[in-house]
Amino acid sequence: MRTEKDKMLAGELYRADSPELIADNRRIGIWMERYNATTAAPEQRLPLMREIFRQVGRDVNIRPPFHCDYGYNISLGDGVFLNFNCVILDVVQVTIGDFTQIGPGVQILTADHPRDPAERAQMLEFGRPVTIGRNVWIGGGAMILPGVTIGDDAIIGAGSVVTRDVPAGRTAVGNPARLRG
Repeated sequence: MRTEKDKMLAGELYRADSPELIADNRRIGIWMERYNATTAAPEQRLPLMREIFRQVGRDVNIRPPFHCDYGYNISLGDGVFLNFNCVILDVVQVTIGDFTQIGPGVQILTADHPRDPAERAQMLEFGRPVTIGRNVWIGGGAMILPGVTIGDDAIIGAGSVVTRDVPAGRTAVGNPARLRG
């Protein structure tokens, strides 16, 4: 029989209150306390990131405080920068490409919930992966919603709520974010 974690990682409906996922969440909570308390230089924080994330490239800088659901679904390319107070709800894969810069207070959300009220009442949820390309700039306070792909060299305006894919080289702004030009 498949575990709730197996279902979560596959993007299927699952219950987050399973013992295995609760244990994973406690583990990441302890890690976040350590990470967010550190005053170490960015290069000295890399070993901490490598303890928890799926992949961490060279010269990655995540400025504390930082928050995530599990950590093991996050892949960061070379030179990725996340400013203060970023949140990544990583119930499924989150991929951030090389040299992408993410402003303060950005939220990257993979967790989603059924639209059917009876399923929601059963405390079911599911995830849809988020992929952010290479050399993307995401302005402060933006929200990237489940299932979104942002292409290489794109720009997301500050405070934008990205509900749909953004093609490479394009700029998206607003709530909901719309392509400019």
